[in-house]
Amino acid sequence: MSRFELVCPVACRLGECPVWLADVAELAFVDVAGRRLHRFSPSSGTLASVEIEEDIGFVAPARTGGFVAGLRTGIWLLAHNPGDAHTMRFNDGGIDSRGRLLIGTIDESRRHGRAGLYRLDVSGLTPVACGLMTSNGVAFAPDGRTLYHSDTPRFVIYGCDYRPESGEVGRRRVFARLDPEAADRGRPDGAAVDQAGDYWCALYEGSRVNRYDAGGNLVAEYPLPVRSPTMPAFGDDDLRTLYVTTAQAADGSGGGLYAMRVATPGLAHQPFEDEGYQS
Repeated sequence: MSRFELVCPVACRLGECPVWLADVAELAFVDVAGRRLHRFSPSSGTLASVEIEEDIGFVAPARTGGFVAGLRTGIWLLAHNPGDAHTMRFNDGGIDSRGRLLIGTIDESRRHGRAGLYRLDVSGLTPVACGLMTSNGVAFAPDGRTLYHSDTPRFVIYGCDYRPESGEVGRRRVFARLDPEAADRGRPDGAAVDQAGDYWCALYEGSRVNRYDAGGNLVAEYPLPVRSPTMPAFGDDDLRTLYVTTAQAADGSGGGLYAMRVATPGLAHQPFEDEGYQS
């Protein structure tokens, strides 16, 4: 594949958060609005799905087995939503090199900027960024010392100094900014980083994935045949297949899982360090 092709016509209402499960060679991803956790096997082409009782915005494997999931009301079995669950839910997240979860929220009112980015470890849930509209695009540089995250409705991607030893977030800067006046209004959604340090970002309603180098320069654009890609993830044995989840448009198009072969492998997903927690 030299361009994105449909590999699983799952018809998610809002597909999100793909993560490669290397031990079973499957891709896990969620349907936020459809309230399902999916597992896709590229080798057999089969899809297994589990219904979830509420909106699920994030999922990642835990080190001791199973998953940690960001639901509307909180982080599954671990923490409550620090905001109002009627207008805010957990969304995109990522795991740092030490197994901590960095996860953001969405201010569904789209007015107040009350969403934030949080760090979860054995000491609890700690805010690391506030005043966001929709936290997205959480990813880490290969050395673990840069944390990326975006604020989707504001068309901006941030880079932050990060200390993997402590989980502390330092100076934040604008890494890249999209044009809110562009005809397609493509804006930064989920993201992944490859082994060269390039940041691959899905542009919601932009019909493409953008690739930026570590300096925030746009390197390449990769079109998709649907309007709303949501999040990429590197998978397969060599981590050189880029999978992308998508959302359904008003006309019913989109919602499938797409994939494209790439030259540079991605970074392996870190499991959530769940030892020391009580369920």
